[in-house]
Amino acid sequence: QVQLVESGGGLVQAGGSLRLSCAASGGTFSNYGMSWFRQDAGKEREFVVGIRSSGNNPAYADSVKGRFTISRDNAKNTVYLHMNSLQPEDTARYYCAANVGGYTHRIPSLYDYWGQGTQVTVSS
Repeated sequence: QVQLVESGGGLVQAGGSLRLSCAASGGTFSNYGMSWFRQDAGKEREFVVGIRSSGNNPAYADSVKGRFTISRDNAKNTVYLHMNSLQPEDTARYYCAANVGGYTHRIPSLYDYWGQGTQVTVSS
């Protein structure tokens, strides 16, 4: 069974930065497509960014392009989300998700495993 554990969330002022981590265990991480989603209270879960098993051509939501960067370290079984220029509208619980086929999708139901999430709160 694959387990995903997110960390790195917290409270930050607008304009600040955070780095989220998602550590995987129990599977072959290098084969997985990995994505970050976020969900705020009363809203649907939203795709943020995804990186394929190849690590090539990450896909970003328009709302985070130029501010967020995804990276992966297969030796550490970890995917990262570097978030810069954070804004109050980025406030949400951030989840990482794994697709065992190695791909990334914008649809949450196409992922096989999910973490519990980490809260990011951006104050104005």
